[in-house]
Amino acid sequence: MAQQPTSSALRALGLEFKGLQEEPVEGFRVKLVNEDNLFEWEVAIFGPPDTLYEGGYFKAHMKFPPDYPYSPPTVRFLTKVWHPNVYENGDLCISILHPPIDDPQSGELPCERWNPTQNVRTILLSVISLLNEPNTFSPANVDASVMYRRWKDSKGKDKEYENIIRKQVSATRLEADRDNVTVPTTIDEYCVKHRQKVVDESATSAEADMTDFYDDDYDDDELDDEEEEEEEDEEDEGRGTDGHHHHHHHNHIHNRSSSGAEAPQYRADDDDSGNGES
Repeated sequence: MAQQPTSSALRALGLEFKGLQEEPVEGFRVKLVNEDNLFEWEVAIFGPPDTLYEGGYFKAHMKFPPDYPYSPPTVRFLTKVWHPNVYENGDLCISILHPPIDDPQSGELPCERWNPTQNVRTILLSVISLLNEPNTFSPANVDASVMYRRWKDSKGKDKEYENIIRKQVSATRLEADRDNVTVPTTIDEYCVKHRQKVVDESATSAEADMTDFYDDDYDDDELDDEEEEEEEDEEDEGRGTDGHHHHHHHNHIHNRSSSGAEAPQYRADDDDSGNGES
């Protein structure tokens, strides 16, 4: 009998999915395979620029267990991927997706394995670093692993591995066209483009929040601080000291006048360092 999904799993996946729509991980898109099922996602992976996978469009399914996040999801590539850590059937073999049992045979430390503080974002980041730097210690595809080592040891002179990857990457362009997807090929497109709107919006709301928050709490302190500093500066000038305080005072005023968002930040840090609270 199938295990019923827990309400905490539904809640965790709902929040993660929403978070990844609002602020995607660079090089990834996620969507639900069926709108009414949070436990199966389709992930589109863009090959990172300046790697063999540049311009590639790889699709994978991510399936979550009913007790997520206490057990890890599985990731299976739907697109053909020749890689030391991807099985023939597309299953991805990566330590972060292995349950945290202590298995000395595997060569993996328990801390490298799944634990409930991991999430989709940490998995996706691990996938990207694995694409760039395969783990050849316990490969899922031995032939790919041997070929990758030859390519790496020959510093790219042995082209067999590279040629297979490049051929697969160009085959994915048809799929991208079919899905009406433009694959980023430069670092700028890869990192910035699809986040621009999100960043702009969050910057504005963050600024507004910061201003509201700090105006109430810090205005009085700030005036007192400035009066004290002015008095100190006058004393310094009178005594003919090195003017250190004076310089600091100008910094403070300069920061206040530059932009609304920056000033509170400066004051907050100042305040924190003063009272030692985090």
